[in-house]
Amino acid sequence: MQGGAVLNEGVKKSAMDAAQSAVRRRVLVVDDETDILELLELTLLRMGLDVERAASVAEAKQQLQRAPVQLCLTDMRLPDGTGLELVHHIGQNYPALPVAVITAFGSAENAVATLKAGAFDYLAKPVALEQLRALVRAALQLPGSISVCDGETCPLLGYSAAMEQARAVIGKLSRSQAPVYITGESGSGKELAARMIHGNGARSAKPFVAVNCGAIPENLMESEFFGYKKGAFTGAEQDRDGFFQATEGGTLFLDEVADLPMSMQVKLLRAIQEKKVRKVGSTQEDPVDVRIISATHQNLAECVAAGRFRQDLYYRLNVIELRMPALREMREDIPVIARSLLQRLAAQMGQAAPELAPEALDVLGNYHFPGNVRELENILERALALSAGGRIERDELHMAPVQLAQDEPVAAERHAHPSSLPEYLDQVEKAAIMDALEKARYNKTAAAKLLGISFRAMRYRMERLGIL
Repeated sequence: MQGGAVLNEGVKKSAMDAAQSAVRRRVLVVDDETDILELLELTLLRMGLDVERAASVAEAKQQLQRAPVQLCLTDMRLPDGTGLELVHHIGQNYPALPVAVITAFGSAENAVATLKAGAFDYLAKPVALEQLRALVRAALQLPGSISVCDGETCPLLGYSAAMEQARAVIGKLSRSQAPVYITGESGSGKELAARMIHGNGARSAKPFVAVNCGAIPENLMESEFFGYKKGAFTGAEQDRDGFFQATEGGTLFLDEVADLPMSMQVKLLRAIQEKKVRKVGSTQEDPVDVRIISATHQNLAECVAAGRFRQDLYYRLNVIELRMPALREMREDIPVIARSLLQRLAAQMGQAAPELAPEALDVLGNYHFPGNVRELENILERALALSAGGRIERDELHMAPVQLAQDEPVAAERHAHPSSLPEYLDQVEKAAIMDALEKARYNKTAAAKLLGISFRAMRYRMERLGIL
């Protein structure tokens, strides 16, 4: 009887071992240096992972064809090619497979190139084992699909080509650790896009910390970002973590990053490059694992050209750019966005969501929306508060006629009646500048070229005419 019990236990153990081996995840390690291969293999085996080896690009491709793997780690320099070539191959043939590249120490250009090519992340030599383990854990937590959501259930609603493209890029960025720079006008959903990138990625279980860089006093920036030690300055009664420490393992969203002063830009660049921060009043640096997503409504390239933003920091932040479309570029999505906003606003007020009359939808569809979705929300909130029935009519939107003509700024200016010739000339000049900006998608440098004037002259005229 006792022997049978031992036999049963042995069978159970064998079954459990077989089940565990069936679900064990496999990592492909590609390197032509035996000592590096052995170090990586030993570390991964201790993490409970199976390891496949390859010493060249060709051998790695054969391994990928032979059996599926859940992660690929590759050196940048290989006998028959580069890790970048392997990144491209995996992106084309195995889009759901995360691949990380090991680069030479200080080779920032190679690191940026691999991230732009679609690599999940990179490691610098000599490989720090703790960073390696963190990278592997994050990569293996990625979902198997790169789909984010559809046009009705997604936080970023709509079926227009512009929004579909933005969601597709967000899905790809969610599978990477690359720094992302989000551009777009105010109210176009830049923070929402950043939250989606974080929420659909490997860091979703960790904090998402949003920081408005323009709202922090300059003398407090260093302590707010990096924290401080007790006694570092008057009022520092205890140790305090900054934004970087509070975001450990997660995503730090730097909104309006163009507003950072030069002194803070230098410190931020070092923190991103070294992945370490030093608290105010401390003598040592502490390692941090943070993904950076930045955004601004300004043109950061123009800020660099004007000397207001460091070029080296710009290239570290702008590894991959995501452009959020303006609402006027996706007019066909206005009805679905408006209905969704009305449902949310009505729920907050504890009432049923009213319908939008066809005439009201026509008015919204023809409006220019300089404030984008945020302005649409304000218009609907006002209409909801003033509406008496279960349907919002055109007049209840309370949009002035001059607003409804925003789509035709030149025509609107022509019908105005200036009191003097200088005022009339200012109106014509303003209309021409607005038209050029619209054609150049609000790129001031491109708009200046369309008008045949220098960027400096363009900026002067915009300031004089009050064009933001």
